[in-house]
Amino acid sequence: MQQPKDTDTVGTKQRILTAGVELFRRSGYTGTGMKQIAEAAGAPFGSIYHFFPGGKVQLGEEVIRTSGAVYLGLVAEHLYPHEDRAAATAAFFTAAADTLTELDFANPCPIATVALEVAGTNERLRTATAEVFDNWITGLAAYYAAGGLPEPLARDTASSVLALLEGAFMLARAARSTAPVLTAGIAAAAIVRAALAGE
Repeated sequence: MQQPKDTDTVGTKQRILTAGVELFRRSGYTGTGMKQIAEAAGAPFGSIYHFFPGGKVQLGEEVIRTSGAVYLGLVAEHLYPHEDRAAATAAFFTAAADTLTELDFANPCPIATVALEVAGTNERLRTATAEVFDNWITGLAAYYAAGGLPEPLARDTASSVLALLEGAFMLARAARSTAPVLTAGIAAAAIVRAALAGE
């Protein structure tokens, strides 16, 4: 039986991307099938290959880059209203811990999920995740530089903060506890404070 034609092309593509973000975050790249994505998106199976003729890898790349941009926007939204860079960093980690609890310790970051899974086996997806992480570091570095940190110290600080956050997510999920994220937040704030003080 022929599937009905989907005429809402913009909405369908967005639903597919949104479903991909959620499923990759929860189940990983290899643990998610294209049929699952189509079902979650409420889209005809063939529409995935219409929008993503390169198949799952192309969809994965777009999911990574799209969600990466969204997450960068969320970081900016949380941080930029605050002039105290160290306090804002600690507060961001606290918000991340709250998100982990809300998600019942599922991974809140689809980028990290995919990066850990495919970094050594899929060069296209590794490149996409590397680009997203670099964009996040650049965005964080700009925030710290606006607070008075010179380059490259602002970038080094941003790299340390991001590494603490992503590592804390992994430890928190394994322990099913927000303690690693909250502890990492204290450490991240201390790094920012020391950098700003020129220590």
